[in-house]
Amino acid sequence: MIEQEWAIVLARAQFAFTVSFHFLFPAFTIGLASFLAVLEGLWLKTDEGVYANLYRYWLKIFAVVFAMGVVSGIVMSYQFGTNWSVFSDKAGPVIGPLMAYEVLTAFFLEAGFLGVMLFGMNKVGRKLHFVATLAVAVGTFISAFWILSVNSWMQTPVGYEIAANGQFMPGDSWLTIIFNPSFPYRLIHTLLAAYLTTAFIVCAVGGWHLLRDKANLGARKMFSMAMWMATIVAPLQILAGDFHGLNTLEHQPAKVMAMEGHYQSHPEGAPLILFGIPNSAKGSVDYAIEIPKASSLILKHDLDAPMKGLDTVAKADQPPVGIVFWAFRIMVGIGFAMLGIGLWSLIARWRKRLFDWSLLHRFAVVMGPSGLIAVLAGWAVTEVGRQPFTIYGVLRTVDSASPLDAPAVAASLLAFIVVYFSVFGMGIWYLLRLMKKPPEAHEPLLSDAPIRSAGLTPAPAVLEGDPA
Repeated sequence: MIEQEWAIVLARAQFAFTVSFHFLFPAFTIGLASFLAVLEGLWLKTDEGVYANLYRYWLKIFAVVFAMGVVSGIVMSYQFGTNWSVFSDKAGPVIGPLMAYEVLTAFFLEAGFLGVMLFGMNKVGRKLHFVATLAVAVGTFISAFWILSVNSWMQTPVGYEIAANGQFMPGDSWLTIIFNPSFPYRLIHTLLAAYLTTAFIVCAVGGWHLLRDKANLGARKMFSMAMWMATIVAPLQILAGDFHGLNTLEHQPAKVMAMEGHYQSHPEGAPLILFGIPNSAKGSVDYAIEIPKASSLILKHDLDAPMKGLDTVAKADQPPVGIVFWAFRIMVGIGFAMLGIGLWSLIARWRKRLFDWSLLHRFAVVMGPSGLIAVLAGWAVTEVGRQPFTIYGVLRTVDSASPLDAPAVAASLLAFIVVYFSVFGMGIWYLLRLMKKPPEAHEPLLSDAPIRSAGLTPAPAVLEGDPA
């Protein structure tokens, strides 16, 4: 029995490790594909060479990240058959078709146009190449749509019937399964997270190069565009997160109790615990710093609204509070830091110092990986908060695992750790090298074309002119 428990723990650790690596790449490529589409669209509209230069700069990075995302994603699919075969057998009639739809729509669309996007800029017309870029961007969205539909169904399962052999069978309507209660909130929240992740990586690269050359037009343009995205999307993400939290309270109350650190019920208004140390043995949060009744105000819009605690949930059905509690605070804290730098950039624009405020650029560089950290923290809240279930409320994790020995799972986990850090470590190192290189002007600005055709050097004001 002890060895079986260890095998399940190791299988969970293996999936958590591989999915954490994988999640980083789609979180970046979803936003980056859209950014590339915007850059090429602006190039077509304005004929300004700076957009084409930035497109080529980020296209190389997109190609590497996309490749690592595909490879890391294939590994995860095999684990459903090796470590989680019981889950695959029972949930396959519902999850299998949804995953197939993702392949038939998103993957084929991306694969069909990716080659044109990567290698066809000088081989096909500009408009046709733009169509290819749009197709890849749409493909990343469709892929997120199906994957999040699957994950959301596991969080809020509806529209199924359980057959005599224990399998989950689709009911009368696939639309009920696809558009399950948590799916719209999860889709919006995840897509906005992807756009923020891309925005802060782009603004970090732009900030890095502005610290070295404030006249670099490509760095100025990417920094300005990324900061606009952060300024607009960060408050939308906070709002979307609030709606998502209310939906989670309705369908997965134990997860919200763990997020809030509410071990005990509060019949006359629950406090908002800002920080503390969850102590599941004592059933309390030690050294808690809290705001009285604020949690009830946020979640129920009533200061005196009663809030149930984990004391109303069977011990066997409670999620690991410590991980969920701290992951949630990391995610929220980063979200408000993103909002802060977005507001800071507005002040810099108003004071006409967006491109020469070095402290802002340094902070942007520090915030570069913040989106990646936030999506991992959010994933931990979602998936760890669902425990002890793989399909919330109906299929437990202990009943989903394959009958494997702990040493076998440990060996494969160790192999994954070595291979991933070696292969993907080199990939990330190469990405950083690409980002370290400043964007170069391969195509002139439209306003420079007559000057360059005459063999003259444009005036500094022409090269550096870039409205914030």
